[in-house]
Amino acid sequence: MPPWGRGRAASLGRVDSGVQARALRAGDTVMLVSPSGPTRPERVARGIELLTGWGLRPMLAPNAYARQGYLAGADVLRAADLNTAFADPEVRGVLCTRGGYGAQRVVDAIDMAAVRRDPKVVAGFSDITGLQLALWRGARLATVHGPGVAWLEERTPPLSAESLRAALMSTDPVVVKRIESEQTAPVTVPGAASGTLIGGNLSLLASSVGTPDMPDLTGAIVLLEDVDEAPYRVDRMLTHLRRAGALAGIAGVAVGQFTNCADDWPVSVVEVLLDRLGDLGVPVLGGLPIGHGYGQLTVPVGVPATMDAAAGTLIVEPGVSG
Repeated sequence: MPPWGRGRAASLGRVDSGVQARALRAGDTVMLVSPSGPTRPERVARGIELLTGWGLRPMLAPNAYARQGYLAGADVLRAADLNTAFADPEVRGVLCTRGGYGAQRVVDAIDMAAVRRDPKVVAGFSDITGLQLALWRGARLATVHGPGVAWLEERTPPLSAESLRAALMSTDPVVVKRIESEQTAPVTVPGAASGTLIGGNLSLLASSVGTPDMPDLTGAIVLLEDVDEAPYRVDRMLTHLRRAGALAGIAGVAVGQFTNCADDWPVSVVEVLLDRLGDLGVPVLGGLPIGHGYGQLTVPVGVPATMDAAAGTLIVEPGVSG
């Protein structure tokens, strides 16, 4: 059985559901944007092949291939591409090519009134968590946490592609199952919970503390994943969230992939996650193939979800409407 599927989430309490854009359909135009780091055209070409195969009409934003050091062009260009996509009524999806760094530099320039007037499907992960948190704050928009269009075949096999397609183009709930893999963090604190699934990349969530984009996580299931962070840095970020009060009142934690998160100290990232999350008094479900590792799966964020740590399942309501 694949570690994802479709099902109906049971409600265990009141949850906050974001605004759902219409699901993408064959013939829809989707704009490919690069709000963060510079992207590689050959990888985007493979992503375009996938999107075209699904019947979508991908269109590159004017500055999608721009470069300025570690950024995909100047801030004004990246912000302009986002606003162009949000303002164009023909564009039904805004798909990010990759993460990297830079989204938080431009989120304050987004025309949130345009986002609220015409909600569109927005997909990406990693640094794009910064954009997704901003859209949650400014428009209460539910978004999609999944691979970028700069497709990397060796990390995102056909199962990953189908998971992304389903999240963008289907109104079925998504079921993600815990798996045993070197790519996942098998952290478990027993229990079940329901709440709005919020979060994504730990680094971006921690760096949002003190900004307008830091969400109120009360009653939420917090999604966490990261890459290339030593265990002590993961410890520091989780400790910062705890000291800031951000994790007080959460309903549960869904732990995705913590990829390449090791150093020379004899402390694993799993030990850190257990230490910093295990005493919060809420269920913790790890081992989820969501993040930067092989076989990355897609989940909506900003919608109701139910998790059962004992059963090893995370069930997420669709991020798009019919």
